[in-house]
This record gives sequence, C-alpha cells and structure tokens, in this order.
Amino acid sequence: MSRFHQRRDFLRHGAALGGLAATPWGLNLAHLGQAVAQTTTSDYKALVCIFLSGGNDAHNTVIPTDAVSWRCYQGTRDPALRAALAQTQADATASTSSLALPQSSLLGITHANKAGLNTGRTFALNPQLKQIKQIYASGKAAIVANVGPLIRPTAKYEALTPSFPLPAKLYSHNDQTSTWQSFQTEGATGGWGGRFMDSLGVSNGNGMFSAVGVGAPAVWLAGNAVIPYQIGNAGVFTLGGETGSILGSAALYQGVRTAAGLAASNDPFAQDYARVINRAISAETILKAALPASSMAPWGTAGVTAQATDPLLKYTNPNTQVSAFNPLAAQLQLVARMIAARNDSRIGAKRQVFMVQLGGFDTHSNQMTQHADLLAKLDHAIGYFYNVLGNMPGSVNMRSQVTTFTASEFGRALLNNGDGTDHGWGGHHFVIGDAVKGADVYGAYPDFRAFDGEGDFYSQDLLAGGILLPQISLDQYVYTLGRWMGVADVNLKASCPNLANFDASSHNIGFLG
Repeated sequence: MSRFHQRRDFLRHGAALGGLAATPWGLNLAHLGQAVAQTTTSDYKALVCIFLSGGNDAHNTVIPTDAVSWRCYQGTRDPALRAALAQTQADATASTSSLALPQSSLLGITHANKAGLNTGRTFALNPQLKQIKQIYASGKAAIVANVGPLIRPTAKYEALTPSFPLPAKLYSHNDQTSTWQSFQTEGATGGWGGRFMDSLGVSNGNGMFSAVGVGAPAVWLAGNAVIPYQIGNAGVFTLGGETGSILGSAALYQGVRTAAGLAASNDPFAQDYARVINRAISAETILKAALPASSMAPWGTAGVTAQATDPLLKYTNPNTQVSAFNPLAAQLQLVARMIAARNDSRIGAKRQVFMVQLGGFDTHSNQMTQHADLLAKLDHAIGYFYNVLGNMPGSVNMRSQVTTFTASEFGRALLNNGDGTDHGWGGHHFVIGDAVKGADVYGAYPDFRAFDGEGDFYSQDLLAGGILLPQISLDQYVYTLGRWMGVADVNLKASCPNLANFDASSHNIGFLG
C-alpha cells in the first residue's frame, strides 16, 4: 500500500472515530455517548504526561544524601572538592562553577523501601520541589529511579561492548524525544499514549477527545486509529479565530467553510481536506459549548478571564523572587477543564490521555539559575493541578482517577562541564495521584562512587562522565502506567516492543494500585 493511501485510510478512520462520518461505526459511537452520560463516572481514568523537553538533570532533582553518595555527588559537581575524590589531579580544575546544591537547602524525604533495593540510602529533593515533597510525604507521589530506553537488561560492560544492542541514536534530542514517546527514533507516526487509546477509546462517546495535547504537538498522542486533538495554550483553536477570518479575510474564511461542506469529491485530497476542516469545526463547536469557563473555581479565579493575570497560575521565580505567569500551570488548567467536561453527552469520555510540555531543560550552561526556575514552575504546576483535582465538582475523587507522570528525552551527565551538564541517558521521574503507592523510591537508586579523575566512575550504574545506565526500562514504566489504565495485556505487550526481553515478574514496577 502506498504512503498516500495509508494516509488517506488513516484520516478516514480518524474522521469516523471523531464522529464525523455517517457510518455505522460513527453512529454506534454517537449512541455510546448517550449511554456514557447516563452511567456512573467513577470508572473514568486519565493519564497526564508532563514532558520536560531538553533533558532534565535528574541528578539535581532527586539527590542521594547518604555519606558515600553525597561525597561522590558533591565532589563531582563542585570543582573545589573534585581533587578530594580524584586519584589524579588531571580533572581537578576542569570546571569553573559548582553545580552541587548546598546540603542544607535540600528537602529531605523518607522512603518505604518496600522492595528492599535502597537499604542504607537517604534522599532529598531539589529545594524548589516543596509541593511535590508534600504530596510525596502524604503517600500520593512516588519516584521511579533511573528509567530509560533499553533493548534488554544491560550491564555496564555490555553497554561498552560495540556489538551489544542499545537503543538507536542515544543522546540526540529529537530521536530520544521520539523514542520516549513512541519507542522509535525521529519520524515515528504513532506513540504509546495513542495506542493505549486505540484499545480503550471504544469506551468514549466521542473518540475525537481521547488523546489531547496542549500547546506543541506530540507523537505520543497519535495511535493507529486515534488522531490527537490539539488545543491551544490559551484555549480552543478556532478556524477563523476570534474575528471569523483567515489571514484577515472573512471571505477566505467563508470559502474554507463552504469548500469543506461540499458534496464528496472523487479527489482524495479534497476528501482529506474536508474531513480535517470538518473535524476542526465539529471540535470547536462541541468544546465552545461543553468546556467550562477558565474563571470558574477550582481551576480559575472568579472574575479573572485572562490566564496571564490569574493569581492561581502564577509562581515565584526563585532567582528574582518575582511572581510570574506559569505556562505549565496554564496548560494543566486546560487539562482540568477538559476533564470537567468529560460527562457532557457530546464528549462522554471514560478514558483519556493528555500531554503538556515544559521546555528549557537543555542546560549546558547557566544550569543552577535555569534549572531552579524550571523546577519551580514544575512544582507549582503539579501542586496547582493536584489541588484542582481534589476540588473538582462532583462526588468522585478525581485525584484517584487521574495519574500524572513526568517524562524527558534523557537525563544529564553527573560531571560538571564548567557551568552546566551534558546529555545523559537514564533519569528519575515522578508519578503523582491518589492511585499511586507513594512515599517510596521504585527501582534501585544508582550507586554513587568515586571516579578516577578522568571522568570514569567505578560504579556499575555510571558510564563515562556520570551518565546513568538505566536499570528500569521505558517499557516497564509504560507497562505499569498502562496496566492502571486498564489496557489489555496483549495490547500492552504490543505497545512495549522490548518488554519480552525482561523477566515477566518485573514488567509491573508496582507504583500504581
């Protein structure tokens, strides 16, 4: 089948899922939407992915504080102390500024150590993560340590063996972003979030809103049948904007509307065009009627219609102590409003996936200032969203039905490059929600030991430069999230291409009930 015909069939199927085609499948979904509206909402579940674009420095997000680990962390990141760890002096003065957080500033946490993998270890969070710490301490957030893409379990000596199978194009932003979202390098057309909804979307009255992205598009949301719905940072995309015009022309806007409404053409391009435009018009019409106002509590402040001026969407920049608009919180406000609209008969959502993104994590320089600000935004946004979910209208606790998790294309190297850090591999991630078995660190936190002064570490978990060799595979992370969502095992295994290479007993990491 040609690429052209594949695209045509994909769009045709997507239009049917969106309720835009008068087919038996489309009619069945329309009837299902009415049924969903009449049944209990307690079965609703959603995954919300917060993608930290650029590669978050996990080493300064979750910090080991036991004596041996702290000595390695501090000595590696602080040039003034590097010589104390190095067996030679060659690398002792290579860096010019410290990337080691002061121990007195860290937010200490305890961990249940249910799996017994972190005995004798102590941990702390970055000082900007105050709200995440509170949620973690309440047992509603967990840390998943050292996650990354793997083909199979990989020991350090194997990772250094040229013939050993490793994920393609490690350390490349575009390729690893795509790998995290789709298990394929750049050029992938579908991701595991969308594939989850391929199997779960039949529960939804209107498949158009099964996979929703706020702001930048993401391959994670696209399935084989499910087409992502993209919503703007400030609200619903409208075909003609607020003025009912395209490129300033009302006539052009009307012409587009007219062309989309013409009888079916034999021209496949015209058919695709009409489907896309009609889908956009249909979504715009539905959401304008169903989406609650941004100024409504609990997600907004009464009387404040502009996101940029809503005090709930403002955080404090730790570098300037100035209150500023938080774009990530604004994205999550839209997610909350979409969740609030789930029971509208025109939407009828029982399962949904959402993606929001925060960029700027490629901290090769000016890391201490830049990273502090980014984590302050992340912390405020997660705290805001968790509070909103706990106060949503209705009798159902949405905190137990919405699980939020972080992802990033890679972690960063432990070694200080002068004023920042270089690309890494594994990283640590947060999972938040009342369904989470929290207050624990899942997976063995990496072993920190001294390095040889040339950038090589004695630890089996640290490659050259202090790059984390993942011990939990992306497949296992994804599998655990999918099990909670209710994705059938056969579909989970199809979505996680490397899962069969890992022992079946380890597929479910266990951080979700």
